[in-house]
Amino acid sequence: MSLRNKGKRLWLRGAVAVLLVLGLAACGGGGSTPATGGGTGTPSDQNGTPALLAKMRSQGYATVGFANENPYAYQEADGTLTGEAVEVARAILGELGINDLKGVLAEFSALIPGLKAKHFDIITAGMFITPQRAQEVLFADPEYRIGAALAVKSGNPKNLHSYQDIAAQPDVKVAVMQGAAEEDYLLKSGVKENQIVSVQDQPQALQALKTGRVDAITMTGPALEALLKSANAADVERVEDFQQPVIDGKEVWGYGAAAFRKEDKDLRDLYNQKLHELEKSGQLLEIMKPFGFTENEMPNGITADEVLKQESQ
Repeated sequence: MSLRNKGKRLWLRGAVAVLLVLGLAACGGGGSTPATGGGTGTPSDQNGTPALLAKMRSQGYATVGFANENPYAYQEADGTLTGEAVEVARAILGELGINDLKGVLAEFSALIPGLKAKHFDIITAGMFITPQRAQEVLFADPEYRIGAALAVKSGNPKNLHSYQDIAAQPDVKVAVMQGAAEEDYLLKSGVKENQIVSVQDQPQALQALKTGRVDAITMTGPALEALLKSANAADVERVEDFQQPVIDGKEVWGYGAAAFRKEDKDLRDLYNQKLHELEKSGQLLEIMKPFGFTENEMPNGITADEVLKQESQ
């Protein structure tokens, strides 16, 4: 099951495209794991190299789409692009001979349309794997797994500890990033549409809570932790005993991954191979630790196909 944003809308509605050129450091590994299936296959050059990879190597960079969402992919104050998804892609693409990245900043909901329109070559935003998204893009295998989290005003005046608690109080409103998969799980937990307030980004969600426009905000655990830490909001607190949503009898966990166009299966398979090498060597965890991820958030070798199979059951 999954929790994060569901890209649906046309390219950059209301968003500003920003190009960020990054240095791409190489990162090693060992071993390999068979890649997951799907896709139509990538045209290859005469040496058997995927055409998109050959193009990237020739031009000296890869173009990646990301959303400004800490800790997955975001800009530092000096304009540097970082985040767990960015740094994982940095290491993997470096191993594949790509020495730079050009990042295109977009609203999360514009990422899939942007990828399909070839505004960039890969989505590196820690996007959750869902069956709905998998109809449009080809996911790499997961780089992490996480659950949801909830924040409220200090003292938790509405006594909210689960999505069901929100559903039980029709006057309670909750903010969710526009296009977020959390919205699906709120609805499936009995929360009414008129209780859900869509916001463009994390700062807007926090502002809505602080000003009383909503009574709670929900997003993934690492994202919420990073938001509260950076904002230093003394009047807001995380609900530490938050109960993970249970949908169709299963506790919800989200699995995040890079996403490719359907025709770029061969490149996706190479990406998967390097990803599994990073996890087996322990380097994946080391890359992600600075962003609040622990051993508990490691994917443990699960594939995108396995995640999709779980979600379809």
